[in-house]
Amino acid sequence: MTTLDAPAGPTIDCARLPAFDESSLDAVRRAFGSATAVSMRQAWRDRPEPAFAPSAVRTGWRDRSVFVFAELADADIFTDATDHNQRLCEIGDAFEMFFCPDGQEAYAEFHVAPNNLQLQLHFPDWGWRGRVSKDDAVLKALMPRHSFQSRTWIDAGAHLWSVVAEIPVAAVCGHARPLAGDAWRFSFCRYDHTRGGASPVISSTSPHPVPAFHRPQEWGLIRFRG
Repeated sequence: MTTLDAPAGPTIDCARLPAFDESSLDAVRRAFGSATAVSMRQAWRDRPEPAFAPSAVRTGWRDRSVFVFAELADADIFTDATDHNQRLCEIGDAFEMFFCPDGQEAYAEFHVAPNNLQLQLHFPDWGWRGRVSKDDAVLKALMPRHSFQSRTWIDAGAHLWSVVAEIPVAAVCGHARPLAGDAWRFSFCRYDHTRGGASPVISSTSPHPVPAFHRPQEWGLIRFRG
């Protein structure tokens, strides 16, 4: 098994969450009120693009699920996605979550679009994507629908959209296991499209030296506190 150096990205001490109403944005904000926020940036650039928009992502856990709450500033919130498991990042705004238990090479990637359509992928090891074509990588890595749950809210007037996601441990590890005391590599990323724009503005919580998100050596570390 290939081993990684100490994580280059942020380290989060992730606390247990109380029960909360996942259908209420106010309740979600209260539940994550004391959670550490991490921001996305463009570490591969000397300075952010003019259209770069800020974001904040918070995490928590309960039972055998990881929870992620993201608030994303966005001047033009949209997606052309019409169904789950489409290539969401190519057809509109998308929030992405990468998870890999520390010491494991298999990792998961979850996408959510503003209309709450999802893409869920699982890769057998860090180098697998480089050994198959782009089309095969998506088709062969698809996970069953409902591998995770999410909810989105759009506030067009405030130019903000929000996501809360619940990721079962089994969707990442292959089997359910306790989270307390565990540690996972992670990265949160986004594609911020503007209608009529040539290309999306992308950003990540990881300090990637190049704009490539499947580089676990630069991901951060979540430590699940009991």
